[in-house]
Amino acid sequence: MKLRLLAAMLLAQLTAFAVIVDRIAIVVGDSIIKDSDIDRDVRVTEFLNGEPLDLSNGARKKAAARLIGQVFIRREIRMGGYPTATLQEADGQLDAIKKQRFNKAAAFEHALQRYGLTALDLRSQFQWQLSVLRFIDVRFKPAVLVSDEETAKYYREHQAALSREHPGKATLEDRRGDIQDILTGEKVNQLFFAWLDQQRQDAKIKFREDNLA
Repeated sequence: MKLRLLAAMLLAQLTAFAVIVDRIAIVVGDSIIKDSDIDRDVRVTEFLNGEPLDLSNGARKKAAARLIGQVFIRREIRMGGYPTATLQEADGQLDAIKKQRFNKAAAFEHALQRYGLTALDLRSQFQWQLSVLRFIDVRFKPAVLVSDEETAKYYREHQAALSREHPGKATLEDRRGDIQDILTGEKVNQLFFAWLDQQRQDAKIKFREDNLA
């Protein structure tokens, strides 16, 4: 009887251990992405986008691609000493989403449970998003220049829409600053994604799960 009890206890321990093992899904250089990282990214992304929870292979593949990009960004932030956001700053984003989408605290908590998340998961995501935006702004914006010709071209191509959005105040001079901000943002994004693509090409990426490649 004692032997049976001991065997049962050992089996229970082994089963519990098997449940908590977190497999390595992807190796990016000297960094790893775990199954739990992919699962959490899917859940957080779909929660923030207000989409139904989807843990299919397709959703996991998209999450894997995002996390691979994050490996490069984290490394660049660390090596370049770029400023990062704090959890306190992320609280502002968290408070905003609560006010926009949930009338009561109970509704927010229920939604977290439905997606298998915690408030800390969201805080950490907002902290990361703010850090990425700062990195992009500091790293790529100084290299961007918007010419007067580009500003005038954008104005000509969007003049009708600008007139509808800003009746009585839609001349080129009225909207010059707004247009330059738009064009600057587009160019910054182009530089950022070109850099990200180059990082992917240069990196050694090994998928431990074929359906993530």
